[in-house]
Amino acid sequence: MVAPLVLVATRDADGVDDVAPKHMAIPLGWESFFCFVCSPRHATYTNAASRGCFTVSYPGPEATVMASLTASPREPDASKPALAALDTFPASTVDGVLVSGCVLYLECELDRMVDGFGENSLVIGRVVAAAAAQDAVRDPEQDDADLLYARPLLAYLHPGRAATIKETTSFPYPVGFRY
Repeated sequence: MVAPLVLVATRDADGVDDVAPKHMAIPLGWESFFCFVCSPRHATYTNAASRGCFTVSYPGPEATVMASLTASPREPDASKPALAALDTFPASTVDGVLVSGCVLYLECELDRMVDGFGENSLVIGRVVAAAAAQDAVRDPEQDDADLLYARPLLAYLHPGRAATIKETTSFPYPVGFRY
């Protein structure tokens, strides 16, 4: 299964930031919604529920090791010391942080949580702010293939593999197809 690898950041009740990798994460519909799968046992879930917001940072392939640090296990005191290695900056709209050096940033207000997918839940946010690295923004004067070649995407291949997506081709839509 191919999926994006994103870093979801939340803030706990004491104001401590938490960042966790998520690969079951996608835009939801054509409106401004974003969702990811999470367990109610995880700090990401409880922090998003209590604070009512979360942020999403999309790292590029050059940040694979940095992204892997966010999956570090918690210490007995519930801290994640590896997060100290991350460079973050304050979100502009919601109460949280974003991870520096990423390609795309989303700031989301919690819309709802849907429990009942086995031990997992769907966390849905409304995107209230978004930003992207300038060299990752589409340009009508540039072919998307050239953009992706110059600014590749990081993909997660479940279980436990990462890939760089930089060589692409146009999808052969039938005549008259509208997306």
